Amino acid sequence: MDEGNDLAGEVARDAGGFGLTSRTLGGLPIVNHVLDRLGLPGLLGAALGEVDGRTKLAPAAAIRLVITNLVLGREPLYALGEWAARYDPALLGLSDGEVGAVNDDRVGRALDALFDADRASLLTAVMLAAISEFGIDTARLHNDSTSISVHGAYRDADGSQRAGKPTPVITHGHSKDHRPDLKQLVWILTVSADGAVPITYRLADGNTVDDPTHVPTWDGLVALLGRVDFLYVADSKLCSRQAMGHIAGRGGRFVTVMPRSRKEDGAFRGWLQSHTPVWTEATRGPSSRLGEPDEVYSTTPALTPSAEGYRIVWVHSTAKAGRDAASRMARTEAGIAALDALDAKLAGPRNRLKTRAAVEQAGTAALVDARAEKWVTCTISETTTKTYKQAGPGRPGAATNYREVLTTRYTVSADIALERIAYDAASDGCFPLITCDRDLDDAAVLAAYRYQPNLERRHHLLKSVQDAAPILLHSPARIEALFCCQFLALLIAALIEREVRNGMTRAALDTIELYPELRDCKAPSTERILEIFTTVSRHQLHRDGTPVQTFQPELTAQQQQVLDLLGLPHRAYTQQA
Repeated sequence: MDEGNDLAGEVARDAGGFGLTSRTLGGLPIVNHVLDRLGLPGLLGAALGEVDGRTKLAPAAAIRLVITNLVLGREPLYALGEWAARYDPALLGLSDGEVGAVNDDRVGRALDALFDADRASLLTAVMLAAISEFGIDTARLHNDSTSISVHGAYRDADGSQRAGKPTPVITHGHSKDHRPDLKQLVWILTVSADGAVPITYRLADGNTVDDPTHVPTWDGLVALLGRVDFLYVADSKLCSRQAMGHIAGRGGRFVTVMPRSRKEDGAFRGWLQSHTPVWTEATRGPSSRLGEPDEVYSTTPALTPSAEGYRIVWVHSTAKAGRDAASRMARTEAGIAALDALDAKLAGPRNRLKTRAAVEQAGTAALVDARAEKWVTCTISETTTKTYKQAGPGRPGAATNYREVLTTRYTVSADIALERIAYDAASDGCFPLITCDRDLDDAAVLAAYRYQPNLERRHHLLKSVQDAAPILLHSPARIEALFCCQFLALLIAALIEREVRNGMTRAALDTIELYPELRDCKAPSTERILEIFTTVSRHQLHRDGTPVQTFQPELTAQQQQVLDLLGLPHRAYTQQA
């Protein structure tokens, strides 16, 4: 019986005293499998301390409930008790009485307790357990940040301390969600290249920029792992003399992309105008669009190192070359259209641009708005017409005097900067990577950087599946604690996904039938893995409160295959906890 019903967590009775109690199992056994391997329930209990008999809901149990809820399907804190009532309480680590005690006040106090606890030691213990138990390879780590938008003033989120610990500042900053009107926090995440498993995180003030965050992040990773030889990969904000020097000077290794503002970038693009580099194919793959040629990445070493003496590897992507050319063409066309619209406005009867300076300003603004100022210039022409107007009142006659009136009209036209277009076209698809590692070949440097989008997917999961934004709490301390739970939930979800995919590799399976209608899936996600267990329930028939018979769920072949890939015995679902 693998289908739930509307009575999940409730009791149906008939006139004869018989009743049927249904409890949802869902993906709880899978989540608990990872929790137990991490030892997280015990670590939470040790971090949050013991409770006396008067406590109806232990803080450790409440935090475990929050984390489990974030993995399975986020509910607001005020609905957490209602959500938990649908499930078998034993699988939530709760008794029947504790389920009834779940409410937003108790969960909020548990978040306060988590903030006050030694979260650094807790997270260190969890991550060391994860690395050891799951064999996570930490030879290469990737770092990136994203913004978490909030709705409201949050005047109390000013960084003031609670019990000697600073709280995050919720304020305006550079919004990566393109919502500059909203205040925000900055979420900084580091993952391994082995399954994009989260390793560390930090919740920073909303106006934090990325440049100064890499040094403390790298130092924290060194303290956690106890070594400096891992490869640290990040975006262009790592390309600063201070951050690169800090890592390289302590024996570390890094790979990052060099921004266009660096002189080395301009020098190579200028060199390309009269030279043809020797490109070496590094990797080839099918295009993301059907019917298009393969996407090819090629590399060539820079002729000279960076100003700091680090190695530069130039990369050419055929797909990026196509995008660069298409983007330039689209912007050029948009610039021409903008100037045509301005010219029509100047010819209209309600034109208010009466001076050449005003027309020049409007033309420049039109090209900037179209982002075409590099390739399109505005040429202004003026035409002066002479008319005569009666000098005074009255009927015109032979003796009427007239005065000359000069009217100046402006027109604008677009000039295409063909030389500039040719200059930029010579380096279409090119971008530079910089590294202090002398042993990695060029293809390996590129492969390291190309894994970065997997980290961005973790940000997407945080803000979509786990619904981290918008934040529905007001206390900065509770917000900080909730994001600690978010990190742990992200870790659990990543481990589930990694275990299934590794299981597929061991079983030599390219795909499994995970999508609706049993369609093949090459890269199972935790969201879809848990979704196929959503309706799994256990039903118990009883009479006058006495159990008569328990109906265990009957797992489908699809569900059994997933459990086998996870290494989870089927009895986790077919035997009562």
